[in-house]
Amino acid sequence: MKPVILAFPDMMVLAAELAPLLGAEQLEMAWRHFPDGESLVTLPPDLAGRDVALLATLHDPDRLALPVRFAAETARGLGAKSVGLIAPYLAYMRQDKRFHPGEAVSAPLFSAFLEESFDWLVTVDPHLHRNRDLSLLFSIPVAHGAAAAIIADWITENIPDAVLLGPDSESQQWVAEVARLAGRPYEVLRKTRRGDRAVDVSLPKSGALRAGTPVILDDIASSGQTLVRTLNHLAALEAEPAVCVIIHAVFAGAAYGDILAAGAARIVTTNTIPHESNEISIAPLLATTSRNAARWLEFTP
Repeated sequence: MKPVILAFPDMMVLAAELAPLLGAEQLEMAWRHFPDGESLVTLPPDLAGRDVALLATLHDPDRLALPVRFAAETARGLGAKSVGLIAPYLAYMRQDKRFHPGEAVSAPLFSAFLEESFDWLVTVDPHLHRNRDLSLLFSIPVAHGAAAAIIADWITENIPDAVLLGPDSESQQWVAEVARLAGRPYEVLRKTRRGDRAVDVSLPKSGALRAGTPVILDDIASSGQTLVRTLNHLAALEAEPAVCVIIHAVFAGAAYGDILAAGAARIVTTNTIPHESNEISIAPLLATTSRNAARWLEFTP
């Protein structure tokens, strides 16, 4: 019996691309809200004996977490043999220690919350800090794909004279990997964060930025202030207008418009989070990564 992919409404386009890569059947689920704000999820009834993968990005976790759990438990109640979660963006991974007295350490708490309902989990480039391996946070099988190769391919095809810029020292390893795969030079910026929306950025003094098209790489664009500051510095250097390439398009508030207003020639993101800037599909990456987590994918469709 074919496995099933059930996608939340904003993930339907990605699900249509992913399902054939996994040899799965895409079925529709419904999600609506009552006037008081409560959610009702409705799944197709014919799930008995089937392996189910729920596709839901968690960029707005306080709104989505309960409906995701409701969907998983409903699938089990309808007789699903197994239930996994494909969450292209996985929230709450950043707060992995108590920085101030009394704070919740949300990374292990959210991980425990999810694994109560799922047999396995797949994500893309989780925003980890001190927990370098996602498996340290979960007792269920987990796997995370790295978008470096697909980003490098996009850069090679679209910006052959790219000079890559990483936003901070934490990004050095993955920016260096993208640069290696794309065969392009790179620089890493120096960043000092002074608050949730206050960031200072210093550019390297190398002349490489004038030798091609600057491409600013970031794993997450949330407030967008790192990118805005970087673009402002590039403008002062009279460098070419930069292209911003981002994995997770969170774009809180007016962040997307702020980045464009700061002089970005183009903003390109993967489709881990649906957004008008999506140009790089993660479907093949998710399919490959899922085979490392789901037992029912131990075959070639």
